[in-house]
Amino acid sequence: MKIAFTTTDNIHIDAHFGWAKQMDFYEVDTEGATFLETVQFGGDLKEDGNEDKLVPKVSAVEGCTLVYVAAIGGGAAARLLKKNVTPIKAKTESDTISETIDELIQTLNGSPPPWLRKALSLGMKKEAVLSFEED
Repeated sequence: MKIAFTTTDNIHIDAHFGWAKQMDFYEVDTEGATFLETVQFGGDLKEDGNEDKLVPKVSAVEGCTLVYVAAIGGGAAARLLKKNVTPIKAKTESDTISETIDELIQTLNGSPPPWLRKALSLGMKKEAVLSFEED
């Protein structure tokens, strides 16, 4: 599954979704994780009420199953959920991407909680539709 992290330093999950200047993307499965890319965002990202700043971010995480954030507004969370992307708030801004990936892999290899099973099943349905459309 493809996942994203809002980050300021490519180490910590320490950026608000709407204000994030960059996101790191990984492919994660029960065997491990592969770094895919860092996507940069520009413009006036801190302007509250400016919903336009969300458009490129929501577009960037399309196809992801999960996006880990330090914080996220209700409007942005709703947009992600409509796209079958589940936002997850980090416990603290000192949470690291690598530790979070390790915990996620352990969870995937164990008994994932209901919310994660649902997110994974939505992601699989989306992949099946994409695969079918490509045939």
